[in-house]
Amino acid sequence: MDVLRKPATLTLPHDLRMVAWEITRSCNLDCVHCRAAARYGAYEGEFSTDRCLALLDEIIETGDPVVILTGGEPYLRDDILLIAEEGTRRGLRMVLATNGTLVTNEIAEKTREAGIKRVSISIDGADAESHDAFRGVPGAYEGSLRGIEAYRRAGVEFQINTTVTKQNRDQLEEIMILAEDLGAAGHHIFLLVPTGRARDMTHRAIGAEEYEEILAWFHERDRSCSMQLKATCAPQYYRIYHRNREGKRPSKRDERGGLHAMTRGCMGGSSFCFISHRGRIQPCGFLEIDCGNLEEQRFGNIWENSKVFHDLRNLKLYEGKCGRCEFLRVCGGCRARAYEETGNYLAEEPLCPWEPRR
Repeated sequence: MDVLRKPATLTLPHDLRMVAWEITRSCNLDCVHCRAAARYGAYEGEFSTDRCLALLDEIIETGDPVVILTGGEPYLRDDILLIAEEGTRRGLRMVLATNGTLVTNEIAEKTREAGIKRVSISIDGADAESHDAFRGVPGAYEGSLRGIEAYRRAGVEFQINTTVTKQNRDQLEEIMILAEDLGAAGHHIFLLVPTGRARDMTHRAIGAEEYEEILAWFHERDRSCSMQLKATCAPQYYRIYHRNREGKRPSKRDERGGLHAMTRGCMGGSSFCFISHRGRIQPCGFLEIDCGNLEEQRFGNIWENSKVFHDLRNLKLYEGKCGRCEFLRVCGGCRARAYEETGNYLAEEPLCPWEPRR
């Protein structure tokens, strides 16, 4: 993709590739950054088993995306593996995001049998002290490691997710090495978005220049790391990735069809959406804008007709530096950060130091 050439169209395609489904908001941890400010206990309005299965059918009518069962903590639903199994039977690629603390050998084996293709487990510190402080519950680190070991024994592929803050910025290399040693298929870093409890973490958020340094380091590690690396909620990574490819021979990873060459930064509304525990559709979990409710409309109708989604797909509407940036098509800026900062989801990304060439 020649990102510096004027694009043939300023409208993004909208083939649905991924859906994150907050299948419950209930959680057994108390993470300091939680976008949902989740707590343990029942939440009103969560879908019944039958309604969940009907939603799987609605999703299939729209495409065949990867479906991420997330929360909260998905394993707090008694029917989570039934829903996963039914999604698999319908031909969807089902994956699951968990904190790992509830995973036993039996649960891991049943997860594999349900057809879950990959699980993600968050590790936000290189040791128990730092991770448990982030997750808000003593013993969370050891619980996650036990869950990972159970997945390994059951043959379930897993990745490690890490949310980056000032507290663990200097531990990222150690966490990546830990992920490799544990046998993870991938390490995905998430750059903090100030929603939910994270609104109270401004003192822990990294600035634009440090953000850039971390993404440059991550890109350099991607050249040699045995795992799949991906930066999430960090669309500027794709500017760094494509700039480093300009005028250079493709790496072996690129020649194999690397992940970064096939996707873009912010996918909200164009190839990705989020379903809340009560059926509200959003561009992503962090961009808390109501694009339609499944109690009133079918999933496909919302995906095709939401005004917010249409806006996000129309690059001519993007404002500020993002609107005139030569990397707009592959980056897009974080729409959630723009919205939290300005109240305008089309405003420029507030944590980007890049000055457009045009």
